[in-house]
Formats: sequence, structure tokens, C-alpha cells
Amino acid sequence: MSMRTRVLLHLTGASLLLGSAIGAQAANLGFLNDTPISYMKQRDIASVKKAVIAALNETKDGESAHWVNEGTGNSVKIDATISVVDTATDGGRTCRNLAVELNAKGQSMHLRPQFCKEGGAWQLQKKN
Repeated sequence: MSMRTRVLLHLTGASLLLGSAIGAQAANLGFLNDTPISYMKQRDIASVKKAVIAALNETKDGESAHWVNEGTGNSVKIDATISVVDTATDGGRTCRNLAVELNAKGQSMHLRPQFCKEGGAWQLQKKN
């Protein structure tokens, strides 16, 4: 077998392995295709962010606010229930835990973000 043939076989084998790995990875994430967030457009995201900030500022612990993407231009109806779970204060820092349920096309997604602020705007907290 010539050197050129061996190199070609190695490149072909490497390409097949890479293609299989990429396909497998995409297949493992396929369940995300039908989640409510996959139907959200940029205007939906901006609108729900405003609703979250309003809930953080105006809703008491244990209360919920509702959001619907009407008027965003998206043909898929998406709605959310934004519930304030609890609030903690430590000095000048206030943190609030939320429970957010997004719904679209018969699918729902549950999120549990935490936001904190210290004199300024609410900031989403990274979880470890």
C-alpha cells in the first residue's frame, strides 16, 4: 500500500470518527428541540426579562406573576409563571429566589434562578 493511500485511509477514518462523535452529541441534545426556550425569539426574551424584574421589584414572597408573549411577534404562544419563593437580606444586599415555569406547545420547563442586588440593579447569580 502506498504512502498516499495510507494517509487517505487515515484521514477518511478520522473524518468518520469525528462525524460520528458530532452526530452522537447532537442526538443527545435533541430533547432540547421541543422545550419552550427553543421557541423563544429575542423579543420574547426581552419581554420575559422585564416581567422577571417586575416580579422581583413588586411581588411578595409566595406570590406569582404571569407573563404571556403577546405582542412580541412570535406565532408560538409562550407563557410563564414567575413565583417569588423567598427573600434574604444581609446588610445592604438583598437576594430573591424565583421559580419560573415556561410553557409552549404542551411542553414546560422549570427554572430556579436567584437574583441579588446591593443598591443597584438585580443581578442573576451563578450557581456552583
